[in-house]
Amino acid sequence: MEQKPKVIVICGPTASGKTSLSIELAKQINGEVISADSMQIYKDMDIGTAKVTKEEMQGIKHYMIDIVSPEQRYSVASFKQGAEQSIEEILKKGKIPIIAGGTGLYVNSLIYNIKYIDIKIDEKYRNILEQRVKEEGLEKLYKEACKIDKKAMETISINDKKRILRVLEIYNQTGKNKTQLEKESRLDKPKYEYKIFGINWERQELYNRINKRADIMINQGLIQEVENILKKYKKFPTAMQGLGYKEVVEYLENKTTKQEMIEKLKMEIRRYAKRQITWFKKIENIKWIEGNNNLQSNINIILEEMK
Repeated sequence: MEQKPKVIVICGPTASGKTSLSIELAKQINGEVISADSMQIYKDMDIGTAKVTKEEMQGIKHYMIDIVSPEQRYSVASFKQGAEQSIEEILKKGKIPIIAGGTGLYVNSLIYNIKYIDIKIDEKYRNILEQRVKEEGLEKLYKEACKIDKKAMETISINDKKRILRVLEIYNQTGKNKTQLEKESRLDKPKYEYKIFGINWERQELYNRINKRADIMINQGLIQEVENILKKYKKFPTAMQGLGYKEVVEYLENKTTKQEMIEKLKMEIRRYAKRQITWFKKIENIKWIEGNNNLQSNINIILEEMK
């Protein structure tokens, strides 16, 4: 049997240390890093996405970062195509690809080799849904989406307008729900041998890290970053739905005080982390490593699994 190339995946909740682990690992095994983060793809959105800086990269090449304008829509299908091209580019150099990120849909698209049918945006139906959100409230559409696709909605927040509307759109256009389509799309085996590692933290420790990161983002100038983006770009189909950005927009629109915004930001990120953990726990062949280990200990665990 032909041996498939090995690809390392480092996933886990936000603020768990994926970036530092992937970079240190890449330095030791001659690897390069492919981001699996649905917000770091956007240009100019740096602080709120905790985007890796040039200094933090330490000379390790990163892919799938800063590739689209916040004005553009970007799909998981586009990510899969770009990530697989990046994997091939890294393998051709004789290096090891390392996928690092916390967007479960992006990770699943690769490890399960999901084939995405090309579902074009029906702008007329999208406008109808947007109008219904204004008139009836998002919660009503959330409940409708739960009836259509209970399984998919298990990992979608009641406030996640983008993904709620997408569940409704998919059903409207195909007559099948997202879970059905995904099941049908997983018939082909993955192209690579994925070695998947999740970073685990004791819950309160993780929440402390999240709260600290949120404070750092504010101190680094998140509010100014959002103001700059709002001035530079005219429309935001999905970018401003990202955690950190929608909360700051509410503050800039005088809907909340600064302190309320910061507390809401921390709460929403903690909720998101909880959903991420639930998502990654469903991956059958994931190996969990402890976040409070030192970096080298976790790298040694990964290297042992790679043998």
